[in-house]
Amino acid sequence: MSGILVAFATLVSVAVLGYLVGRAGVLRAQDEMVLSRLAFFVATPALLFTTVATADLQSIFSPVLLTNVAGLLVVQVAYLIVAGLIWRRKKGELTIGVLASSYVNAGNLGIPVGVYVLGDGALIAPVLLFQLLVMAPIAFLILDNGPAGKRAALLLPLRNPLTVASLLGLAVALSGIDLPEQFMRPFDLVGGAAVPVALIAYGLSLSSAGQSAVNGHRRDVVLAVLLKAFVQPAVAYLIAKYALRLDGTMLLACTLFAALPTAQNIYVYSVHYDVGRRLARSAVFTSTLLSIPVMAALSALIG
Repeated sequence: MSGILVAFATLVSVAVLGYLVGRAGVLRAQDEMVLSRLAFFVATPALLFTTVATADLQSIFSPVLLTNVAGLLVVQVAYLIVAGLIWRRKKGELTIGVLASSYVNAGNLGIPVGVYVLGDGALIAPVLLFQLLVMAPIAFLILDNGPAGKRAALLLPLRNPLTVASLLGLAVALSGIDLPEQFMRPFDLVGGAAVPVALIAYGLSLSSAGQSAVNGHRRDVVLAVLLKAFVQPAVAYLIAKYALRLDGTMLLACTLFAALPTAQNIYVYSVHYDVGRRLARSAVFTSTLLSIPVMAALSALIG
């Protein structure tokens, strides 16, 4: 357990560094976008490719996806019942709220947790692929009414570098090809920057998030954050422990990945479709603040 807590403390310390350099003015708020783009388009795809290509296939096709899907379905149904049937929210805001309550930050935070806390970055791959290949296109189809927009929504995941890198790595793993070390070295070198850059960007985003306090539909935000931070990991834990009889690292992986905060992608989607922007921004901010103590506590209790 002490090793897991030390690994988690390492992640938190790098994120705190990002927060401090942001507060001190060493990096500016707009630098977060530069770092995030570097991590998203360059470093993280390299890390995903090398991790998945050389992974044990049992890590990739693990129970993590099953528990994640079970957790997100429970919270999505709960959000739809409360916000849709009782509060009568419109389709666009309802869709953003459903995503805010269940779509986890698998890239910027999930990959570091997989690598440093769980010791296997490939564990997050099925969650990442499911969100990019299934959840996001379905949401886009709901939010975009035009036929051209619907076609673009279906093709969008294939233009995502994380999806492409994961699928290429999966193809290599399934084929059994042993790629030459000389070929893999540049990917290893660039991929090594993914975790620290993503965590610094993550901390930097918190340093300038003061204006992102909860506003707008306050109860929608509270509902989404409670479901995301507490209900989703609780469901994943119960399914993993009592239905699948998992323990140890795999039980911790299922629970921690479900406890990841709302992905920043949701705010990007809300801006693109001009719907639920305050809800998305506040849910991302609040769930992110809650995620650190929640995941630290889960690591101590389960690990």
